[in-house]
Amino acid sequence: MSVKTNNIYGKIVISDATIAKYVSHVATDCYGIVRFVPTSLFDSVISFFRFGAGVKGVKVKSSGDRIFIDVSVIVKFGVSISAVIEALKESIKYKVERFTGMIVDTMNVTVMGVAQ
Repeated sequence: MSVKTNNIYGKIVISDATIAKYVSHVATDCYGIVRFVPTSLFDSVISFFRFGAGVKGVKVKSSGDRIFIDVSVIVKFGVSISAVIEALKESIKYKVERFTGMIVDTMNVTVMGVAQ
């Protein structure tokens, strides 16, 4: 799917893959996030055979003017996980809404582990 909108200049279409790449760039700027990881074995196999076509650990779905984001991350050892995740969610929500002009309806963050 993709996000579609119209303005005075014409029609704008932003693909879910573009939003996923933007989310990965925003999230890597957040303190305490080490890397993204696939959520399941199936996602790992798919990302392996696509040769990096998608962003591992980020899933974006859109419906109308709403965006749904799922992120799976590894968090840095020694930080407050709840504080890092809240900052991550706020940062992604704010920046994606500014980037797309659409509303981030739901954002789920799964912490898959801790690393140094």
